[in-house]
Amino acid sequence: MRKRVIVAVAAAAGLAVALVWSRRSAWRWDRAERIVQELREGCQTPVTRLWEVADAMASEMRAGLSSEGGSSLRMLVTPIKSLPTGNEEGLFYGLEIGRMAIRMLCVQLGGRDACVIKKGSAEIPVPSNLMVGTSEDLYDFIAAELSKFISAEDLSYNIQDGRLKEIGVTFSFPVIQNLASNGTIIEWTNGFSIKETEGKDAAAEINKALEKHGVDMHVSLLVNDTVGTFAAARYCSNDIVAAVTLGMGTNAAYMEPLHDIPKWQGPHLMQGVMIINMEWGNFQSSHFPITEFDVQIDAESPKPGGKIFEKLISGMYLGDIVRRVLLKMAEETALFGDSVPLKLRLPFVLRTPDVASMHQDLSQDLSIVGEKLEECLGIRNTTLRMRELVVEVCDIVAKRGARLAGAAIVGILKKLERDGTDKKSVVMVEGGLYEHYRLFRAYLHDGVKMMLHGRNLDNVIIEHLGDGSVIGAALLAASNS
Repeated sequence: MRKRVIVAVAAAAGLAVALVWSRRSAWRWDRAERIVQELREGCQTPVTRLWEVADAMASEMRAGLSSEGGSSLRMLVTPIKSLPTGNEEGLFYGLEIGRMAIRMLCVQLGGRDACVIKKGSAEIPVPSNLMVGTSEDLYDFIAAELSKFISAEDLSYNIQDGRLKEIGVTFSFPVIQNLASNGTIIEWTNGFSIKETEGKDAAAEINKALEKHGVDMHVSLLVNDTVGTFAAARYCSNDIVAAVTLGMGTNAAYMEPLHDIPKWQGPHLMQGVMIINMEWGNFQSSHFPITEFDVQIDAESPKPGGKIFEKLISGMYLGDIVRRVLLKMAEETALFGDSVPLKLRLPFVLRTPDVASMHQDLSQDLSIVGEKLEECLGIRNTTLRMRELVVEVCDIVAKRGARLAGAAIVGILKKLERDGTDKKSVVMVEGGLYEHYRLFRAYLHDGVKMMLHGRNLDNVIIEHLGDGSVIGAALLAASNS
């Protein structure tokens, strides 16, 4: 009798414990799903909001063209003599100084009939010590690498008449034309903290380094990388209206009629138009769907309050937004275990390519999601339900970023009065985020289609352009030779 009572008590206790665990598990899932729901509501991008963003973009563009400092957009005027036409002939070089690497390119242009005859290229990582050193050290390194690049080329590339080889240079940083000195100033951003004399002419300094290293090459033109992409796009199509960079960073450039640039008091180098480097990563609007995770990223960034648009849409930040959402789940629900994995607390440990891999996982059990969670964040033994929730977070964050990028493109079209006309308008996009993140690209296109529904949508064409910046640098060197 006594044994039966003990067994009954034990069974009841076990049932009670199971009931507690069941209720706790249900609460965890309920709270985790509410976190995702709150994220979804905070990231909503209905067509009405997208148009508000587009209208704000067009308005900020006008303000930035009217006066310096009058807008969140820099709207930097790029005074170049001419754009590529397809008639250029000869040997030219391009150099791109980017966030992580230096890319070099050599092209033999054969005019309208042959266009690009042959091409050689190389990519060199930027040593971390040079990212925080002096501009002289960085340019010396570049000159030495260019010397190696030229030496490694096929002899048939050589110029026979003894002229200096001409090279166009693009920077993934703001490039400002100093009218007083006719020089070009670089504003070092994106992890670079270069020490140099204020107002130093970058083109002249690079030429000095080339001469020092005995490189028979001359910088004929220096521009922002998105301007280079615009030039390459113009080489491909006369209907180009804008070039957009969507990678680790983001930016846009387009061609503006000179009479719509009141702030420009410099020379009129191209007939009636100027290329504008928007620096649109700085774009700000009260219509942005901002969440607590965006506020955290901004507050912890080197420049709080700066580059808000870039923090919402670029490859540098999308992965960390997802990580912060998962961290909140881990802290508030213990969904991934009783203790929060240490790696989950590390800023930027989850990269956007990892998010893309999880988001685009087509396996039945979402095995890639499980692998990435363990590899990148130290989250082990996940269930299918957990992995599905993670994919949902990736989807929400990517959709918001892509649709905002699409709205900004429509904003440029609106400013140029091409948001629904019978004129063909081509927008070329460069960057790994757009090229490799298939669902991000699809959401961007869908957002633009939703906005322009019934407005001659077929006349707006958004296409990918690979290596546009460095190709554009070489083409600009040719067209401005």
